[in-house]
Amino acid sequence: MKVGNVKSSVSRAVVAASVTVALGLTAACGSDDDGKKPSEPAKSAQGSGGGKDAKPAGAKQGALTTAELEKAVLAKGDLKGYKLEKLSAADMPAQTVPSDPVKCQPLADMFMFATDPASKARVGRTMTGPDEMDATIITLALLAHEKDDAEKVMDGLRTATEKCEAYEHAGSKYREVAPLSAPKSGDDAVSYKVVGLIEGQKTPMSFTVVRSGSTLAAFYSINLLKPKEFGVPSKIVEAQVDKLAEAGKR
Repeated sequence: MKVGNVKSSVSRAVVAASVTVALGLTAACGSDDDGKKPSEPAKSAQGSGGGKDAKPAGAKQGALTTAELEKAVLAKGDLKGYKLEKLSAADMPAQTVPSDPVKCQPLADMFMFATDPASKARVGRTMTGPDEMDATIITLALLAHEKDDAEKVMDGLRTATEKCEAYEHAGSKYREVAPLSAPKSGDDAVSYKVVGLIEGQKTPMSFTVVRSGSTLAAFYSINLLKPKEFGVPSKIVEAQVDKLAEAGKR
């Protein structure tokens, strides 16, 4: 395969996998997209990541609008050499289906950037870097909440990374769930990995979610060509959280 075609092929594979999951979610839940789902509310938990040692976010506490999120999300020129594409509604379905076991629900939801409590607004992007030999795809989303709801989502994610080891969701299996070292960014942060089966191979995915005020900046990374090489670069997380914090001050 030519070097120039590496990223385009990986991008298509990732999009295809996302659409497959999205179609499964849509079929299971119907056409209603009010963001509600039957899962149990996430339980709170104390854990590392973010907290008092994190970089102050400075973002406002109320839920941002879609228009405000569009201004706050990373755009062309924010990171030299990176290309961004907007995620479609099919890639970010509002409805979700229960995971098995239910304690893994927050992780299953976050795969499609859904949360419980549901966000007030969402925007998403897919990023590829300047190195044509790097087949890593970074997907990010900004999720607008009221501050209390944003904190509940973070607590639920942290609890799930500590108690969930494996789960099934929308016809797919995920294994080897484990917490990762969270960045000291925003007001709170949690990172974890999940190993899924994509195109017949075990594929690790790295997730990082940062709370800045009442908004969540969520990222996941995948590399289908070199599954062991994955991770969300810190410069992407920092750039997005900084831009989000600045947008919240306006």
